[in-house]
Amino acid sequence: PRPALLPHATPLRLAVGRRAPAGTDPVHKASIMPRGAGALGYTIQRPTEDRFLMTREELENKMAVLLGGRAAEQTIFGHLSTGAADDLVKVTNIARSMATRYGMVGSLGNIAYEEERQPYLPEIAPQAARGYSEQTAHEIDVAVREIVKTAYDNARAILARERTVLERGAALLLQEETLGAEELAEVPTGLRQARRGQVGGPPAVRAPPLESPVPGWPG
Repeated sequence: PRPALLPHATPLRLAVGRRAPAGTDPVHKASIMPRGAGALGYTIQRPTEDRFLMTREELENKMAVLLGGRAAEQTIFGHLSTGAADDLVKVTNIARSMATRYGMVGSLGNIAYEEERQPYLPEIAPQAARGYSEQTAHEIDVAVREIVKTAYDNARAILARERTVLERGAALLLQEETLGAEELAEVPTGLRQARRGQVGGPPAVRAPPLESPVPGWPG
């Protein structure tokens, strides 16, 4: 059920955001309280500085954070839900921009295949707007899938390393329902639970094995 899923999905933002070294914002607030008609919980991240440019590494880290909830669903519960729908849209848009606008895929070259879409202009049919071949369109689709898969694998790898933080944060969220910046900062060390005599989290759940290790990320 979704309410049981949220406590694991939400604190993973903390675990992933804490391990991703660049391009991510610290978690300011996390809650499992419903917010509006479509949100059964939420996580608020606040930037610490203005960013006008982002590197490929920063974009990859950002996608890993966005995929944190989906990674928690698969790892902890072994099934998927519709809760990650908005995050998947954001991740797909980032990956597609990397391939078609930012020249960040070597096989596609330093070419802008698409322009930034203006939200106030009428939508143009993809077939009419596309200025590249079917073969190139296929290569773009493959590149987008690979970028997203790499980000997801990174999120899974971080989750495996930060399992204690995940379990501890889930237990605390179930009890408190909403955590602010101060409480979130104490989750990795377990200080808040220790003060309450609740060191640790719920019993660990065996996770499916990762497809492959992810080199280059802090351990």
